Amino acid sequence: MLIKIGIIGLGYVGLPLVLEFCKAGFQVIGFDIDQEKVDQLNKGQSYISYIDSEEIETLVKKAQFSATNDFRLLRDVKAVIIAVPTPLSDYRDPDLSFVENTAKTISEYLQLGQLIVMESTTYPGTTEEKILPILAESGLQVGKDFYLTYSPERVDPNNKEHNIVNIPKVIGGITPNCLAEGTALYSKVFKQIVPVASTQIAEASKLLENIYRSVNIAMVNELKLLFDRMDIDLWAVIDASSTKPFGFMPFYPGPGLGGHCIPIDPFYLTWKAREYDFSTKFIELAGEINTSMPFWVTQKVVDALNSQDKSIKGAKVLVLGAAYKKDVDDNRESPSVKIIHLLMAKGAIVSYNDPYIPVLKDMRKYPGFEMESVELNENLLKAVDCVLIATDHNHYDYGLIYKHSPLIVDTRNAMKNFKDSKIVKA
Repeated sequence: MLIKIGIIGLGYVGLPLVLEFCKAGFQVIGFDIDQEKVDQLNKGQSYISYIDSEEIETLVKKAQFSATNDFRLLRDVKAVIIAVPTPLSDYRDPDLSFVENTAKTISEYLQLGQLIVMESTTYPGTTEEKILPILAESGLQVGKDFYLTYSPERVDPNNKEHNIVNIPKVIGGITPNCLAEGTALYSKVFKQIVPVASTQIAEASKLLENIYRSVNIAMVNELKLLFDRMDIDLWAVIDASSTKPFGFMPFYPGPGLGGHCIPIDPFYLTWKAREYDFSTKFIELAGEINTSMPFWVTQKVVDALNSQDKSIKGAKVLVLGAAYKKDVDDNRESPSVKIIHLLMAKGAIVSYNDPYIPVLKDMRKYPGFEMESVELNENLLKAVDCVLIATDHNHYDYGLIYKHSPLIVDTRNAMKNFKDSKIVKA
């Protein structure tokens, strides 16, 4: 008989976990409050571009996987994995409402011997200070009657080399028994387990990884601003520096940060640091620089149009790429969306194309906003005043874009093989 586990949250973290646990021989019940997602999955349909619907359909037909919003079924699983969102409020404070509500639901149905694993990114102390007290309301004792661990997700969407299974899995437990139970489960799926001494260390490790990226991306973004004034090609500088075989790792500039991790996670630690009267200056500064990039890119579009004696007001601007990174269908926190709104606020007539995102809608920061992707073709390129490359999808024919676009503002160095005054790096 297959061991049955539950995964709560069937998004970009939870759904890939479902597939890997099924491949390892587990029976998985996926829980989500989104009825549309539940219905799609039970029909064998994927809503994530790099996850094959056929794979889900096969698991559903074999009765190895099912999706539900009936949380009473938590009583039937051996382990519960939490993969729910941990966003920021409008004031950059952690919003743990999804986590806390999930913990309350689990507590209601908590069973003897169950393992609870928190994977959602959060500040150090959340598992012990927030989740444990809620689960303890069940009357069961941690480390004896149930087990609680934290293991941060390390997902890089659509990365062919580093997938979920071969990325080392960090895990910390509330007690040694908790750690042992968590390690025993995850070792059946992941190739390498990295046990650490506490849930706080595991929580902090995830934040360090993303803060490291945020700070370094901010550094190259700031250098982009400087080198633009100095008329130095930053991309060429990075290429030259990358020839050093030690002590240097390349990071690349862009129109801003996107995705659910890097623009958000560092501020979880910033918020927690206030409890200790500590100011996280590097994190705050990196956030300011990265947040400012869409404004800078917008101004580069304005300047580029002005150089051709055209006003931004009434100009037709085509934005290529609404996803936050190349070749994915995820537009969460995408700088492209911010840039679209900034351009529209200046009076531009904006359209966008993204082969992975046919419609922009239901965005937390832009409620009620909706825009459809337009077909990218020769006629469209000739009809617009400016093409802004915000996401460098491999799907794009950059030769076609170069040939027919009157003006190109490139934020990703996608046009590196073309030399022309109509190409403006941003």
